[in-house]
Amino acid sequence: MTREDFRQIAPAIPKEPGVYRFLDASGTVIYVGKAKNLKNRLSSYFVAPKNLPDKTRTMVKNAARIEYTIVETEQDALLLENTLIKKFQPRYNVMLKDGKSYAYICIKNERFPRVFYTRKLIRDGSEYFGPYTSITRVRHLLELFRMLFPLRTCNYNLSEDNIRKGKFKVCLEYHIKNCNGPCAGLESEEAYNARIEQIRNILKGHFGAVKRFLKDEMQRLAENLEFEKAQELKEKLTAFEDYQGKSTVVSTTIRDLDVFSIATDDKHAWVNYLKVVNGAIINAWTQEMVKNLDEDEADLLAFAIMELRQRFRSIATEVVVPFALSLPDSTLRITVPQRGDKRKLLELSQKNVRHFLMQKKNEEVAAMRRQTRAERILRTLQQDLHMDEVPLHIECFDNSNIQGDFPVSACVVFKNARPSKKDYRYYNIKTVKGPNDFASMEEVVYRRYSRLLREGKPLPQLVIIDGGKGQLSAAMKALRALGLEGKMTVVGIAKRLEEIYFPDDPVPLHINKKSEGLKLIQQARNEAHRFAISFHRRQRARHFTRTELTDLPGIGERTAQKLLTHFGSVKKVRQASEAEIAAVAGKRAARAIKAWSAAGEEE
Repeated sequence: MTREDFRQIAPAIPKEPGVYRFLDASGTVIYVGKAKNLKNRLSSYFVAPKNLPDKTRTMVKNAARIEYTIVETEQDALLLENTLIKKFQPRYNVMLKDGKSYAYICIKNERFPRVFYTRKLIRDGSEYFGPYTSITRVRHLLELFRMLFPLRTCNYNLSEDNIRKGKFKVCLEYHIKNCNGPCAGLESEEAYNARIEQIRNILKGHFGAVKRFLKDEMQRLAENLEFEKAQELKEKLTAFEDYQGKSTVVSTTIRDLDVFSIATDDKHAWVNYLKVVNGAIINAWTQEMVKNLDEDEADLLAFAIMELRQRFRSIATEVVVPFALSLPDSTLRITVPQRGDKRKLLELSQKNVRHFLMQKKNEEVAAMRRQTRAERILRTLQQDLHMDEVPLHIECFDNSNIQGDFPVSACVVFKNARPSKKDYRYYNIKTVKGPNDFASMEEVVYRRYSRLLREGKPLPQLVIIDGGKGQLSAAMKALRALGLEGKMTVVGIAKRLEEIYFPDDPVPLHINKKSEGLKLIQQARNEAHRFAISFHRRQRARHFTRTELTDLPGIGERTAQKLLTHFGSVKKVRQASEAEIAAVAGKRAARAIKAWSAAGEEE
């Protein structure tokens, strides 16, 4: 959308709170934003382009129209913005980087639920607790559950009908007292689910309810004179209290609250979340976000708070943050503490997020050091050829023939600036008769990329054609026929002056002879030439062997190859004595070859 387009609709835009949406030409929502004053906010997108950040300028350029919704208050705008972002997942809104690789504890949606850890979230009604950044913590929790509450680990379908029919038998887990045998009807669903409820309480941080459950159960067993079982339960209670004592208890006065802090750079934001239940930190998480436009910290933090509270199923009514902000949920109490236990919690969260940011920066620096010579060369080549992306995948083509005989072509592949020999391909030219280098290049380029498209394989960022404007034009003809023009950078390299040609540009590019980018192009060109020549020689040798030696009775390709390997050429095979030939290929072959040689001399 241009500034002129906006001027036409600007008079109708109200100066009221609302939510606006930028849509592209296909009607897809690409950005959702909120505003206290819709007209003023939208006008800010259409100032001089040089005053806008790059991403904002790109978003406005890709927008075809604007829609907006008027609301009563700024709070309503926050709520509607959050809803629309979740619904449309706009390309230019802030995105939370996915945490699928982290571990969750799952309580399976089934009769007699299993409890296990997983890295996959399946929307089947099961409950997922987490995510957890530490798999060690997950294993400790599962070990605690196994010690406190016997649960099944089998994946049988424990329907009432299956249990009644006696389809299952107890396994070793039952005999070693890790399971009470619900599969064989030895435990009621009610008793099993009571223990599952206590596992939920532990995962939610409600330790008091678990202790009451264990004490009540211990009392019941003692009253029934089951003292051994009561003693076992007492030991489990002691173990549980020991686990609880290791939890990070921060205050005896604080109950349930959520603590958030934020750190940002030009492209990313990181939000640390501490979930506090009954005065103890039961989970800590740092969420990375990608900033697509120039969002401020308050907007980013508000967005992350709503997402993380939903993900971690927080029911806390108080949120501790480093600065004042507005949230869509007006029932939440927002606290910016200046002293006391809440301030210490906020400082702990800020320390965590700063450490996380420092760790990310260190990883980036280490990656740059590891960046290696290959990445430096590729970035140099990208600059030399004025490419939009780094050419991680390069392919180079060359033809080879002798006066039109045995025409072949080769395609070599470089990945990360190194030859990927398993991806090399050579081609026998099928449709071209005689010495026609241009037509041969058109055929092989068409065959190569029609196959990649058919098999759904990735295309290279850079294609190099060994030859000048003629070969490059032939290659482009094939790419246009496949609809690939503009989807890859294609250049030709002329051998004499190492000139680089671009399609439809008669003026060549002269790259500095010392450039590492030019040297990579030359290496690919030389490798394609070597590969094409070696294939051409093999084809020629095979043809020569087949038409002379293999025409003789009793001599196949393998025997002919043995003879050529031993003597070096057909001429030397002719000159060898019958005994020498017989030592390599047998008497019958020796007689046939000598007869053939004698016939040739008579002619």
